[in-house]
Amino acid sequence: MITKIKGTQDILPEEARFWQEIESKIRLVSKIYNFQELRTPIFEATELFHRGVGDTSDIVKKETYDFQDRGDRMITLRPEGTAPIIRSVIENKLYATPKLPLKVYYQGPMFRYERPQKGRQRQFHQFGAEAIGSDSPLVDAEMIAYAATFIASLGIANVKVKLNSLGDLSTKEAYKDKLRDYLEDHVSSLCPDCNRRYKENPLRVLDCKVDKDNPVLIDAPKPLDHLSEAAKAHFDQVCKYLEAMQIDYSIDPTLVRGLDYYTHTVFELDSDIETLGAQSTLGGGGRYNGLSSQLEGPELPAVGFAFGMERLLLALQGSGYKLEEEHIHAFMIALGDECKAESLAIVDLLRHGGLIIDYDYDVRSLKAQFKHAERFNPWFYLIFGEAEMKANTINVKDAATGEQETVEIDKLYNVLVKKIQARYHSCSGNCENCEEDC
Repeated sequence: MITKIKGTQDILPEEARFWQEIESKIRLVSKIYNFQELRTPIFEATELFHRGVGDTSDIVKKETYDFQDRGDRMITLRPEGTAPIIRSVIENKLYATPKLPLKVYYQGPMFRYERPQKGRQRQFHQFGAEAIGSDSPLVDAEMIAYAATFIASLGIANVKVKLNSLGDLSTKEAYKDKLRDYLEDHVSSLCPDCNRRYKENPLRVLDCKVDKDNPVLIDAPKPLDHLSEAAKAHFDQVCKYLEAMQIDYSIDPTLVRGLDYYTHTVFELDSDIETLGAQSTLGGGGRYNGLSSQLEGPELPAVGFAFGMERLLLALQGSGYKLEEEHIHAFMIALGDECKAESLAIVDLLRHGGLIIDYDYDVRSLKAQFKHAERFNPWFYLIFGEAEMKANTINVKDAATGEQETVEIDKLYNVLVKKIQARYHSCSGNCENCEEDC
């Protein structure tokens, strides 16, 4: 038997309903914040991630799926969504729009070769968003609000926003030198990875999961203590705007995020829901003002965030989120082979009218078809036999009450729609007097 590759998963129909719920919230909240979807290829030139994400990041050093294609090009399955978005913006000159910042979102599969664990697979899925073309701290605050609103739309409780600033590019580089000097005297007490990181990019040391409680890191210099006046003013404004929107946040001076391109604001959204396991982070992001120029594009300040969909799914299920009970509008029960073609034509007509209809392919006995129909939880049964076919009628039976009426075929659609509207609105069915917008 051929089985799925380690680190991948099948999303089965029942679980897919939760995915669809998350995806519908993505589209809804993104529309409210006036973000449009942008879709990029699943694989890109390897150079994009080495230059964009950074050669010193663990993603590029250890986790990318790289291969040489038949044209001798080095290709990488995308490990994250921001660098491809910026590449697309540059290549398609989307920055030329007068409506800057350009506000886009994306969702889809990403690939990282890491140890599979709860909520983290080698093929995983992300929802992310980018606001490109503005240096205003208002944009930082809006992106955090957008992310927090999306999480709230899922009903996930106990979410905390953590915030920090890495400063502008020159501030960040100066801070890295101070941090490297500090770590040099203490590096022997850090993990092997940190022994390498502190030389290449000491910020990665602060992000270490192994040494997170090590006194060396607890006592290390913090980015907030080394901000320039301009960087501090930017961060103060972000905090002010969050407070104006009544978004509860806390400042975490050790927060740096895992990618090299961040400058200024960085943030995370955490939850203490037990199903998330040891890692409480749902997602996060920050400002990255230099990425476009690194990729040979114009200077385009930007802010973005990303959520792991698998993590969101765990949080959604752990928060007790309940999906609506699945049902179909009606189930066709055809009595006899002679009625099969005509019943299929009726079903097809109703489906083209937007109704959810199913039927029994084997045309079994009346009792067997009713039993089979119950599995689909129909609101109505459509019973069609030879007598009905000759009279050009059909019997409509309410699954909840057992009430049944005979309806002319050419009036069936309108009768069903009226009954379905009554079910949705819990009204009497007299839509002339119904206040609901049917």
